[in-house]
Amino acid sequence: MLACVDVDYRPDVTVAACVLFRHWTDATEAAHLVDRGPIAAPYEPGQFYRRELPHLLRVLAGVQEPLEAIVVDGYVWLGDDKPGLGAHLYEALCRAVPVIGVAKTPYVTTGPALPIVRGQSLRPLLITAIGMETATAAEHIRRMHGASRMPKLLTQVDRLCRAS
Repeated sequence: MLACVDVDYRPDVTVAACVLFRHWTDATEAAHLVDRGPIAAPYEPGQFYRRELPHLLRVLAGVQEPLEAIVVDGYVWLGDDKPGLGAHLYEALCRAVPVIGVAKTPYVTTGPALPIVRGQSLRPLLITAIGMETATAAEHIRRMHGASRMPKLLTQVDRLCRAS
């Protein structure tokens, strides 16, 4: 099983969502999970993971099948040897599940991100990974269903967060 995860912040609740799918090319989800939790920690520059990680771990705790990989909206690495959200998630999961980061905008010290272009977009997505080669992760994201810049299931998990 594969998973796309995202988090949405509101004044009174934080919503984490997980869309599960079986193959990188799937057009539809196999299932989804939503967790409505406490207000997220305040944002700290360079410490974004502190804000999202607890919520992602809660929603992922509900997944019943073993995961082959997790896709996060953001970075695994913020620079060479500087862990981002994805690297912290990988460690929190005892290095058992590879994590792929898909970022839409460059970070100041993006470092080892691999740019890919999907659909008709001229703006690349920036791919980082841990637990698998970045080139392999980029190929998985490139193959995901959808004709637009963002893969359909990544867009779906974002909408699920916002609508729940």
